[in-house]
Amino acid sequence: MALVALTAILLGDASFALLVGVAAGLLGWEWSRLCGRGRFGGSGVAMSTLLVLVVVLTFRDLPGLALILCGGGAVAIGILARLQGHPAPLWAAFGPAYLGPPLVALLWLRGHDAAGEWLILWLVLAVVATDTGAFFAGRLIGGPLLAPRLSPKKTWAGLGGAVVSSAAIGILCGAAIPGAPGAGVLALAGGVLALIAQAGDLAESAIKRHFGVKDASGLIPGHGGVFDRVDGLVAAAAALALLQWASGGAVIDWSGVGSQ
Repeated sequence: MALVALTAILLGDASFALLVGVAAGLLGWEWSRLCGRGRFGGSGVAMSTLLVLVVVLTFRDLPGLALILCGGGAVAIGILARLQGHPAPLWAAFGPAYLGPPLVALLWLRGHDAAGEWLILWLVLAVVATDTGAFFAGRLIGGPLLAPRLSPKKTWAGLGGAVVSSAAIGILCGAAIPGAPGAGVLALAGGVLALIAQAGDLAESAIKRHFGVKDASGLIPGHGGVFDRVDGLVAAAAALALLQWASGGAVIDWSGVGSQ
């Protein structure tokens, strides 16, 4: 899946938007079935349609309108779910607010230029490194569990491996790519994003634990669903977009790549 994402990024902004749009529709389906105890229904159709529309609006450079749609859509889906006798209408309503903004963040960060391409490429690599480092450090070192009530396998060693691996990717990118942000900046940002990505993973684990399921779906044999694979990415993307928006893109600036 990482290779699919990286390929879509390198093929251009439209291909990346298409990938995010497909993921958005599947995430809507998974969320609706998760909180609907396996039922999709009208509110599920509305959820998937809304998330895809959020992607389209953001790609068309209307992220503000997309965010408004997330808020308004949450209210509308909550009402529709209650009218249809949904078993958890508040959770159904929470879907657009939880998943919509990260989708906006991914497309907004990518933008339409080379700087956005490098930024989103680094983000995806950092999150992949986070998951990989957490897995291997947790397996090889083991030790005390990080949050046993939420995830029976995550360890503090795994969290440390996640931070170190993501920071290492930052150092490598900063040192090897002419015009990239400084290696120290990318290492620090990568370490922080690793923590946020792991928090996103735990948040999804908490949601699944609440509904008594192991995976969001079985779309990816042996690996669960789309939500299970991007739970850390959506959290990291939202945090990075907030940082870039607040700083006017000055903190992590990839615009120098290609100008050297």
